[in-house]
Amino acid sequence: MRRVLEGMKGFVVVAGSGEGNSELTAFDAALIRAGIANCNLLKLSSILPPGLEPRESVELPPGSMLPVVLSAHASSKPGEVIAAAVAVGWGQAPYGIIMENRGAMDRFRAEKGAVARLREGFALRGLALERYLVRSVDHQVRRLGCVVAAVAFVP
Repeated sequence: MRRVLEGMKGFVVVAGSGEGNSELTAFDAALIRAGIANCNLLKLSSILPPGLEPRESVELPPGSMLPVVLSAHASSKPGEVIAAAVAVGWGQAPYGIIMENRGAMDRFRAEKGAVARLREGFALRGLALERYLVRSVDHQVRRLGCVVAAVAFVP
């Protein structure tokens, strides 16, 4: 897996929502709005490697492999509000920690849950959380909706 992250110098935190006729197309619509739909996503867990710097956007050729920590939720209940959030945190360690939250909730509750998980992740490692970055999105379902929040690792 180390080779997957070789050459990665930055990360981008993105979020998007969308509607579709199926869960898959709603997910695709959310990825389009998040700006990562034209890449092949490689799902990772929750550690931000040392030395990566925040970037503004993903600029890769279509079909590129894109390592991501991904939070997504879909619903087919019209009127339901769904949300996804990711939180990236740093402390005394040379690496960062990423936590997610998603479900039937608004973006503020999703953010609160992601940050609570981030605090717990640091505490489990005996570390103090010093600063963090959160990105979230919420969406009121019309027919079949999806929300996505992700941390993407970029060259």
